[in-house]
Amino acid sequence: MTYEDRLNTTKICRALAVSAFALCATPFLEAPMANAQTIDPQIPGPGEIQEIAERAYIYAYPLVLLEATMSSLPVNHLTHVAAFPDANFRLIVRPNADTLYTNAWFDVSKEPMLLHVADSGGRFYLLQFMDAWTETFADPGKRTTGTGEAWFAIVGPGWSGKLPADVTRLDAPTSQVWLLGRTQTNGAGDYDKVHAFQRAMRLVPLSQFPGTAQTSVTVPPSRAAAGAPPPNRIKAMQPVAFFSAFAKALKANPPHAADTAMVRDLARIGLIPGREFDASRFTPEQLAALEQGVQSAMARIENFVASGAAVRPGWTSFQGTLGRYGTNYMARAVTARIAIGANPAEDAVYINSSADSEGRAFVGSTRYRMHFEASSLPPVLAFWSVTAYDKDGYFIANPIGRYAIGDRDPLKFNSDGSLDLYIQSQDPGPDRQSNWLPSGDGPFNLTFRLYWPKPAILDGSWRAPAVEKVR
Repeated sequence: MTYEDRLNTTKICRALAVSAFALCATPFLEAPMANAQTIDPQIPGPGEIQEIAERAYIYAYPLVLLEATMSSLPVNHLTHVAAFPDANFRLIVRPNADTLYTNAWFDVSKEPMLLHVADSGGRFYLLQFMDAWTETFADPGKRTTGTGEAWFAIVGPGWSGKLPADVTRLDAPTSQVWLLGRTQTNGAGDYDKVHAFQRAMRLVPLSQFPGTAQTSVTVPPSRAAAGAPPPNRIKAMQPVAFFSAFAKALKANPPHAADTAMVRDLARIGLIPGREFDASRFTPEQLAALEQGVQSAMARIENFVASGAAVRPGWTSFQGTLGRYGTNYMARAVTARIAIGANPAEDAVYINSSADSEGRAFVGSTRYRMHFEASSLPPVLAFWSVTAYDKDGYFIANPIGRYAIGDRDPLKFNSDGSLDLYIQSQDPGPDRQSNWLPSGDGPFNLTFRLYWPKPAILDGSWRAPAVEKVR
């Protein structure tokens, strides 16, 4: 079964903001503490521990990864990125060079946070609000709410107060919320206009509404995050440390209502919402089984990353499984690993390729071409781009500092209206440089981003052209 088949076998459903705590009733932590060398009859045997731990790791992965990714951000504060990342950027895998980001890590456990957005003058922007599990629960912006001035209230679970008039309520399933805002940016020459739009945003607690204090800061993109990138830090965690971090995060971020079956299984190995994870009750044999389950889960995730867009002709699309996952935990984990914060398909479709039209893996020393017929240019209501990444999912250093190419670039079209993009490591010459996407010398892969796609993309009737080797 292919990667896409596996990701699409589970029906996508919208997660409900209801705690599943009541489903976790178990005597696991009520029993007297057992000696670590004594088998606790309430803990499954090693074989079952390994199986549950494998599924638990995949389930927990986005929550733990997001905590590690957002830990450097101030709480309830807007952070605007001032420029596109470069090839040294390692904070987020597969960044884009299409939009300038606005980031915020909210805590709405005590009261709602209200966000003011100025009129963008028709400019495309998107405010993707995700819960702590990376599930998108709201996406205001040009497509859904227009581009006029607006106030949005991010409301946590269980809050029942009253909001001011003319404020759009957005209910968050968890107390911790990630905002990943994207504002269309047409190259470095457009930065000043985008910065003005960003600076006009205002974030205030409900108790201080409408507020006038500055709650945002504009910063350059991080050239290199301190220490290893978040996915590497999570991968290096020992199983007990990982599940301890997961248990801690669960205290503020309950499972979704659809997670009933998973919550019951988690409780069987001591992972209970609201409780610390106590590994002292496991025997060495049981701890070894826990570790084996984690190692198996890590291998499954990394195998998907390595094979990703499996080496075969054409592009692979993961639309329908991005942004809103329901109980498709593997889709959620893999997306977090390779493209955390990916949009739902109606906002943006991402298609990926790691092989040319003959099924050969991309390598930078080879010359490639993408040819679009005049009648088959990408059908989008916003814009599109093609980005080249190295084998680990980061931008590729190149002499012209170009990491993506798309319809907002000064592309040269052929006399018949068709378009050719040239993907290679060497400059293709002055006549083609405007259409050149540098690929570096080593293995690489491509992501095609289509913002606000038309129905032809969503229903699959439009297909991206294959990437052909130039002979």
